[in-house]
Amino acid sequence: MMRIEVLGTGCPKCRKLTENVTRAADELGLECEIAKVTEIADIVQRGVMMTPALVVDGRVESVGSVPDVAALKRVLERDAGGGAS
Repeated sequence: MMRIEVLGTGCPKCRKLTENVTRAADELGLECEIAKVTEIADIVQRGVMMTPALVVDGRVESVGSVPDVAALKRVLERDAGGGAS
């Protein structure tokens, strides 16, 4: 199962990234877990200095921006190995 983390303190951009990645995963029919990481120490530990950030299966995919649903679908499809339906 794919693990997706949204890193951020809960600002509007962080909430929008969570909304967009949830929608992208739903549209792709992916089996995944989406977690929010809000503690600054946990965010910095992942090497991220700007939020919001997106981490997929331990790999930082986006920092400091809110990709749209189409862009997120491309990232998730690539990370799923193209096996998304």
